Amino acid sequence: MLMTRRPGWADLYAIQVDRTDGTPLFRQIYAQMRSAILQRTLRPGTKLPSTRDLAGRLSVSRNAVVAAYEQLLAEGYASGKIGAGTYIAADFPEPFVGAPPRKKRTPPGRTGAQLPRSLEVLDVTTQDDASPFNLGRTLIDGRTAALWRRLTARSLRIFNPRHLGYSNPQGMPQLCSQICDYLRAARAVRCAPAQVMVTAGTQQAIDLVIRFLGGDEKHVWVEDPGYPLTRQALVAAGATVHPVPVDENGIDVAQGNRLAPHACAVFVTPSHQFPTGVQLSMPRRLELLAWARDAGAWIVEDDYASEFRYGGRPLASLQGLDEEERVIYIGTLNKALFPGLRLGYAVLPHALVRPFVTARYLIDRQPSTLLQSMVADFMGEGHFTSHLRRTRAAYREQRDALVSALQRRLGGHLIAEPPDQGMHLVAYGRRGLCDVAIERAARAQGVVVRAMSRMYAVAPARSALMFGFSGYPPRTMGPAVARLARVFER
Repeated sequence: MLMTRRPGWADLYAIQVDRTDGTPLFRQIYAQMRSAILQRTLRPGTKLPSTRDLAGRLSVSRNAVVAAYEQLLAEGYASGKIGAGTYIAADFPEPFVGAPPRKKRTPPGRTGAQLPRSLEVLDVTTQDDASPFNLGRTLIDGRTAALWRRLTARSLRIFNPRHLGYSNPQGMPQLCSQICDYLRAARAVRCAPAQVMVTAGTQQAIDLVIRFLGGDEKHVWVEDPGYPLTRQALVAAGATVHPVPVDENGIDVAQGNRLAPHACAVFVTPSHQFPTGVQLSMPRRLELLAWARDAGAWIVEDDYASEFRYGGRPLASLQGLDEEERVIYIGTLNKALFPGLRLGYAVLPHALVRPFVTARYLIDRQPSTLLQSMVADFMGEGHFTSHLRRTRAAYREQRDALVSALQRRLGGHLIAEPPDQGMHLVAYGRRGLCDVAIERAARAQGVVVRAMSRMYAVAPARSALMFGFSGYPPRTMGPAVARLARVFER
């Protein structure tokens, strides 16, 4: 059915809905509007018609249009203004600029054809930028580098015959056992080696979870603000994402229950929420576990950077409180050692081990046995805990150097306090700064800071700058902050 033309909106884009197609109407509306936004047929800042108006002109229920708008809001394509309606978002990442014109309309609802288009928003080039203060950078000291070279040489010299054949897709038993022992001691995780799966990192673990969830209409909670790649991966897989607000106590479970009480999973960072750094309070932890138990849902606990806590012992895991085996615990060795390693882990409830191993076998066969054997030796010989102790001290020094430089050069503009955990800090503006504009201007000065407002989906965005401090020697902090100060002066 072709929408009746209307001056303004209809001149920009005409939506078609096909009731003979098996795709839900809200997804057809959402998919076509998203395509128009990506193609710039709908320009940034354009006001959308009211849900009641659009529903009447499409002859569909208002609920279908509301659901389509909510998905656009959740993914950041649109923004809501109280009392003023819904608008196409004004601050799109650079990849949206200059998107090629659409040559042929994609049939509504065919997510496979739209997947590459949805992934255009990812700026993968920023990950490889070594300029201060990019996120996720690591450094290893001379002692760790020497140990790694020695273990590498020994593994290649021995070259065990097991490397000549295929191995268990779950991971080598020696490494699974070492990871299990470490997590039980350091993170209070309840596990046996048979529950540990070796992955390529947290992203692969999340991908495996998404595959396990299955179904065309899977509803999931994510933190808002939250880790954008998790949200993007869920959207790309066709999940219906429900952003749940985060406050000083972590994810608001009651609000999530109101938004989507029958969601099948929630993705959380309880020990050090990304990006805000808040900890999920104990009442919220218990509330989340009770919701998962009653709803039959899964909690995916992303315990990234848990090794780097600078005051006291690391916080106990949420998984350690789980009596019902509803928590899938995932972590990474890529941050604890170095990202080029490409090894992480998932601790699975017993009922999920077999399906996860099968999924891993089908998509990636197995982790590298050579790297696994080296990491197993590194951990088994006691080097891992020593490395973490030295790295924590180094990162604490780097954190303090950055905070000192920010307070000295930009104290009039930013509030910078040292975080208790993690590899980045968040600096809030003292007066109405536009973090996106500063992010872009800083890049021209050779400084990488991230606008935290980009991490929000639906919740009112707070303007702040994210600084990665791990992986940058203290001597580099002052000059980089001085370059950033010039951005503020201009």
